[in-house]
Amino acid sequence: MNYSDLLEISKAFMILFAVIDIVGSIPIIIKIKKSAGDIRPLKASIVALGIMLAFLFIGDGILGFLGVDTKAFAVAGSLIIFALAVEMIFGIQLFKEEDDETKKIVSIVPIAFPIIAGAGSMTTIVSLQAEFHLINIAIAIFLNIIIVFIVLKLTKRIENFLGKGGIAVLQKVFGIILLAIAVKLFADNVKELF
Repeated sequence: MNYSDLLEISKAFMILFAVIDIVGSIPIIIKIKKSAGDIRPLKASIVALGIMLAFLFIGDGILGFLGVDTKAFAVAGSLIIFALAVEMIFGIQLFKEEDDETKKIVSIVPIAFPIIAGAGSMTTIVSLQAEFHLINIAIAIFLNIIIVFIVLKLTKRIENFLGKGGIAVLQKVFGIILLAIAVKLFADNVKELF
């Protein structure tokens, strides 16, 4: 593995880490655990990994079948990432939460999907294909899922360690990083469409 591959993996890893925002999701995960019982970290992680890898390898084919260009999807993705960043920075809700019926299968819905492998993650995965090699994105996804598993396993300890203030600060920091990524992704791809 050469330097450019490591650089691509680390960039893709950081982008996905910011989008998945598993640390920022700790308050939501704790709330779900209290209302629905315990979650299964391994099951949730494996399902999320499967969803994300499937979208990485066949998402482009689905887009091609629908007649949507990867660059156009990247631009659309940048707008979704922008909206996610706005949510994180300003603490407002733009995306509708899942209803109570869907929350019954907590390890899969909403933990694996849509909290971990949600619309933002899917869009980002397809968007990253405009800049990085598939194998490097796959490695970045796998590394993120390892972090997700560790965080799910240690949710309560992390919450106690960071406190409400620490989690709030992390959300803001990752929100600003996401905002910068969204602007760059938009600028890099929108010119290709015209």
